[in-house]
Amino acid sequence: MTADARLAPNDPATLAPDVARLLRATAQSADREPPGTMALLAHAPALLTPFIGWAASLALRGSLSHRQHELLALRAAARCRSPFEWGEHAELARAAGLGADEIARLGRDEIDAAWAPADAALLRAADQLVARCAIDDTTWAALAAHFAPAALVEIPFVVGQYTMLSMVANAAGLAERPGDSALP
Repeated sequence: MTADARLAPNDPATLAPDVARLLRATAQSADREPPGTMALLAHAPALLTPFIGWAASLALRGSLSHRQHELLALRAAARCRSPFEWGEHAELARAAGLGADEIARLGRDEIDAAWAPADAALLRAADQLVARCAIDDTTWAALAAHFAPAALVEIPFVVGQYTMLSMVANAAGLAERPGDSALP
């Protein structure tokens, strides 16, 4: 959280115990703070529990691999120009097996020929969803050649979630945390 953030997370001491426990569970390790967007959502505790359930299901029980999920999350963060979401998901992308070069390339406007066809189709889908809230027929056909119907349903949900979280982070003035990768 930067000094110019518009909305600060609640003081953990003021949260109801169940909300504080749930928020702590969103931290990726004991030495990390909960993600800033989740800390903001604690201002609306009735929304926190269902959102965390949804987000966990999408990330952990979806048909896309962790790597594919993070490709979409980072591409949405890049397209939405969200330094906070980019920084958070660059770390998660590394854990999912993406290399530093791949992560850097996700921040570029073009989709270069080095991407595997399935990855390139995911990136085109993310670009189109963020820009137009739709996927064109050519990109849909490319996706359908590589992904099962469950994944085809999941792709817009993943892009939509990270577009929404980017909007929240940008609107609240969240910046990347110290040590996070900077948005290219």
